[in-house]
Parts: sequence; structure tokens; C-alpha cells
Amino acid sequence: MKNKFNKNRGIAVFLITLLIIAGLGYYSFVILSSTGVGENKSIKLGLDLAGGVSITYQIESENPSKEDINDTIYKLQKRVEGYSTEAVVYQEGDDRITVEIPGVTDANEILEELGKPGSLEFQTSDGEVFMTGDMVADAQAATITNNMGNKEHVVELKLTDEGAKVFADMTTENVGKILPIVYDEQVISDPVVNEPITGGTAQISGQSTFEEANQLATYIRTGSLSLVLNEMRSQVVGAQLGSDAISSSLKAAAIGLILVMVFMIAFYFVPGVVASMALVIYTELIIAILYLFEVTLTLPGIAGIILSIGMAVDANVVIFGRIREEIATGKTVSTSIDIGFKKAMSAIVDGNITTLIAALVLGLLGSGTVKGFAITLAIGILLSMFTALVVTRVIMNSLFALGLREEKFYGKAKERKVMPFVEKRFLFFGISIAIIAAGFIAMGVYGSKGNALNYGLDFKGGTSTTVPFDKSYSIEQVDSEMVPLVSGVTGDSDVQTTQVQGSNQVIFKTRTLSLKEREELNKVFVDNYGVNENDIQSESISSAISSEMRGDAVKAVIIAVICMLIYIWFRFSDARFAVSAIAALVHDVLMVLVCYALVRISVGGTFIACMLTIIGYSINDTIVIFDRVRENARGKNIKEVAVLAEISNKSLTQTLSRSINTSITTFIMIFMLWLLGVASIRDFALPIMVGLISGTYSSVCISTELWYVLKRRFGKNKAA
Repeated sequence: MKNKFNKNRGIAVFLITLLIIAGLGYYSFVILSSTGVGENKSIKLGLDLAGGVSITYQIESENPSKEDINDTIYKLQKRVEGYSTEAVVYQEGDDRITVEIPGVTDANEILEELGKPGSLEFQTSDGEVFMTGDMVADAQAATITNNMGNKEHVVELKLTDEGAKVFADMTTENVGKILPIVYDEQVISDPVVNEPITGGTAQISGQSTFEEANQLATYIRTGSLSLVLNEMRSQVVGAQLGSDAISSSLKAAAIGLILVMVFMIAFYFVPGVVASMALVIYTELIIAILYLFEVTLTLPGIAGIILSIGMAVDANVVIFGRIREEIATGKTVSTSIDIGFKKAMSAIVDGNITTLIAALVLGLLGSGTVKGFAITLAIGILLSMFTALVVTRVIMNSLFALGLREEKFYGKAKERKVMPFVEKRFLFFGISIAIIAAGFIAMGVYGSKGNALNYGLDFKGGTSTTVPFDKSYSIEQVDSEMVPLVSGVTGDSDVQTTQVQGSNQVIFKTRTLSLKEREELNKVFVDNYGVNENDIQSESISSAISSEMRGDAVKAVIIAVICMLIYIWFRFSDARFAVSAIAALVHDVLMVLVCYALVRISVGGTFIACMLTIIGYSINDTIVIFDRVRENARGKNIKEVAVLAEISNKSLTQTLSRSINTSITTFIMIFMLWLLGVASIRDFALPIMVGLISGTYSSVCISTELWYVLKRRFGKNKAA
């Protein structure tokens, strides 16, 4: 098959590719440099990297119930996600709620846009209350074109199920009448009912400007809270982590990227050069898209991107393996390149779409860090497919046209002896069961003494200690000098620090401290820094990840897994493939959980991101192997056990080098992050490395073997 590029076209395409790399490289450098990262023209950073605004509200309602407080926290969390998916809301003390929004520096602007939460009532024309704000699910300003063709500014209401029923009854009874909307005992709108409203949605018209409509929508949204809140204080807070955290992470990414490129070139020759060029473009596009779409980036987000760089190599590894196999059959290099891309297409598409389904479900149903992770994951998946299937192919064809046509530049797949994987299935199953059982036994032992897992601040709350120093300290000084002193009192390394800008105050968040421990901590600051003990303030704080958010995450993961199962079932026309893939996924999640339990790594906000990362990685790895099983099974009588075993073993042997190489490249990236990263990022990197090893093990030693067992024992067309 003739290559579509002639020499001149190949030269032109190659030069254009180099120009694109140089242009995107310069653009990325500007974004990441000290002059490019700023308040106006930069990638948006989270509270841990750039600071933001902290607003504390006083609960005005008398004797608020725990349910009302939790409901208010959850609704505020959903509302502030409009500013950033990394915003957090938590209870402080008994009667305060704190909102922290990253990437902004004007507290007054946020307060004005967020509004003062108060009581909202929908009344009849004679003043009787028939509906309260908690029956409003959402309110947004919009501009529509009315029947006369004129633009009109309205507020679009979305009601809860209960609110929809009440509103339908009242609007049916009051057509032509005014139903006032009252906020904090002040009438903010006098809408007239034109017709019965029974669909659970409504429009309030009559606003002269969009700003007026937006203000009304804000009042309605803030009035839908279960409790009345009053602003107590607002302040701009500094980054929780110093510049060292960013620089060390970027250094880890750069070194890891170089090592991956060296590995790819050494192992795959010319295709390795192609993959390296595509990988550079992929990385540059990631940076550009984060900037253009204003994705809020936190330290776990940086880790996730670094991990995605390693995973992006996978598609290229699949393609190159296929090309080598075709060359080994005696085909020409040109024909092998063409067939290699075609044969790799199904595995790449199925693997990435399965993971993309998970990302979409998590993005739609998740909250906070889950939603932020889903956005980053989706971006990585789409760019990975584009660079592998388009960029890699274009560059490879151009190099072939330039004269790199000999077989030696591309390599030839070696004939490998088929390994007896399925015959050793019970050994593999036993190893996994033993490790997981040991982890659960350890959790049981730790649980009898306190907590099965080492839950951090984000999950169980703690104590917030505000210390006013007589001079300002850099965040690096706080981390290196003060945090060890605090950990010495708490006996726990999970210490979060925040500086209040415009003052010398530093906030230390730790596990819940007893009165004696609070006194000991105060003494540390008095003795070492001369702080006046009477000026130190301590408050109990709730978890930043509420039970509702955890519920959202669990629900999103369950639905995502079900959707992945359905897709795999549909694509492979066999539910046993889907069940085996999900079982391998659960296996990897449990392995990472065992790591958290045995090593006692703090279970915080990064825990969710870690688990979601492993889910995405594991399912993609398994799909590639199943794709080869499906291919090898075509035209074969897999009802015979011997044939079934032969196909399973052959498929695993053929994809073994791909599984190992992908794991190596991904492991290199995350290992560099663990080696060079700050302490908090190491707590994220270690379980990820465990998950990578487990993901490779489950794909090679668990998933196909389990499919083999299910194929023999269950369902239609069982092997005999």
C-alpha cells in the first residue's frame, strides 16, 4: 500500500509539525512562567496553590438542627462551584459556616455576587405564605426572545418535586393575580400569574436589564437555603503550599517526560521519536486548554495531568506493537503502518470511550473535587485520542516519506512462546485474595482501636487554630519550621496551613484537639515565637467533604461503573467481558484501599481523586487485552475448553509487552512526582503507584482468567 505523502509533502508536514511544537512550547512557557501566571492571564489555581477568598457566615436561625446545617452547607457547596469546582464549604464552631473560593482576590465582589443568604417566601396577594425558598432547586437569569420578536430579560426557576406540586396548585387558583416574592421581609418581585404553571419550571419576566434579572435570581438562590446566614468576616487568604510545591511538581513532570521519551526512542526507534513529538504536543495542548477553558488547577490536578501524560503513551504503544506484528508477517513497512493503525483503532477507541463515559457521569453527578477531576480526565482522554490517531499518524507518514522506510527503523515483533496464564489462574486469584484479606484484617484491627482508615481533615473535620504573629513568615518557613512543631503536639502529619493576607495571621488546621492539646499547642507558639496566648483563637471545624458530597461521589461512581459495564457488554456482545472488566476494576480499588490501610496514609481530598484515577487507568488497560481476545476468537470454536484456553493465553502473551511498557512509562511519571514532590503530593503518588502495579497485574493475571472461568461456567454458549 502506497504512502500518501511524497518527499516534498513529507518535508513540509515535518517542518510544520516542528513549528507547531515550537509555537505551542512558547505559548506554554508564557503561561507557566512567572509573568504568565497571574491574576488575569494564567491557569486558574486552587486554594492550595494560589489562595483565594474565605467568607465566614454566622447562622442567625435559633437552635439550628444538624440536618439544616448540613443541607445549607451542601447547597452553598453546589452554588460556589460556579466559581470553582475546588471551592469548599464547612462548618466552623457550632453556629458558623465558612466558604473558601480559590483563584479570586476580591471578597466584596464575591459577597455581592453570592448575596446575603436570607429567608425567601412566596406569598399570595393577601400575604399568606404558600411556598418557601427550600422548594426552589435553582434560579438563573436569561435573555429570551418573546412572541413579538423582542428581547426580554427573565429569571428561570426550577422547582423541587414538592415545590412543583405546590406551585401548580397555587398558580391554577390564582390566574391573573399577583403572587409576591418576599426576601428578608422585603418584596423583591410582584409577578402576575398569566396561566397555571404545572411543569416544575417557571419564568419571571418584567426585568429591564439582564443585571436586574441576575440580581433577582441571586436573591432567590440565596433565599433557598435552609438557614438564615449573616456575613461575619471575609478575608483574602494566601496559598496553602509554597512556590516549591509548584516548581518541584513541574520539575518532576519535565524529568519524567524526558525519561519517557528516552524509553520510547530506545525501545521503538523511529516510532519512539514520533511518539515523543506527539507527547510534547499533547502536553502543550493540555496546558493551553487548562488556560483557555479556565480549569481550576490544584496540586492533585497537577498530579493527575502528569499521570495522564504517562497514560497518553499507551495508545502509541498499542499502535507500534501492531505495526511490528504486521512487519513480522512479511508485509512492507508502509502497509504495516496503515494496517497497524486500523487494527489498533478499536482497542484505543473502546478503552478511551469507556473511561470517557466514567468522566462524563462523574462530571454531571459529582461535586467538588470529583467534578474537577472529571473535567481534567475528559480533557486528557480527548487529547490523547487526537494525538495518537491523528498527530502520530501524520508525523509517522511524513518521516516515512523523508526516507525512513527500512524495517530496521521500526522493529519486528518477535515470536514469543505462549505463556500458560489461565492454567495459573487459581494462583493469581489466591495472591489477590490473600493481599486484600490482609488489608481488611488490618482495617479491622485498626478499627477496633479507632479508625479503620487514617481519615484526614477533609473527611472528619478537626480544629482550626488562628495564630497572630508579630511579623510575617513565608509559607516555606511555616511549612519547614512551624508545621513540624504542630505535628509534634498532634502526633499527626496532616496539618493544613493558610496565611491571611494583609495580616500576620496563620491558620493551622489539624485533627480534633482536646483542651489539653490546645493548651500544649498554644504553649508552642508562645515559647517559640512570643505570641500572646490570649490572641490565639481555636475553633472546631467540620469536614470539607460533607456526607452529601461523599454520597454524590459514591452515586456517581456506581452509575459510571454501570454505564461502563453496559458499554463493554454492548461492544463485546458478551456480558462476561463486562463483568470481568468491572471485577478487575474493583480488585484494583481494593488494592489501593489496602495500601491506605496498611501504610496509614491520610485519607483526605486526594483520596477520591486517587481512586478515580485508578478506575480510569484499570478499565483502559483491561479493554486493550479484551480487544485482542475478541480478535483472536473470530472464526474459532470457543465452546471447546482447549481452544478457549489457547485464545486467552495467546492474547495475553501478545499484549504482555504493551502492558509492561505502558506501566513503565506511567510509573516513571508518577515516581518522579513521588521522588521530587512535596510531602502532601507524595501521599497522593504512593497509592497511585500501588494502583498502577495492581492495574497491570489485574489486567494480565485476573481479568482474562476470570472471563475464561465465566465462559466455562456461566451463560449461553458455555465452553465444554
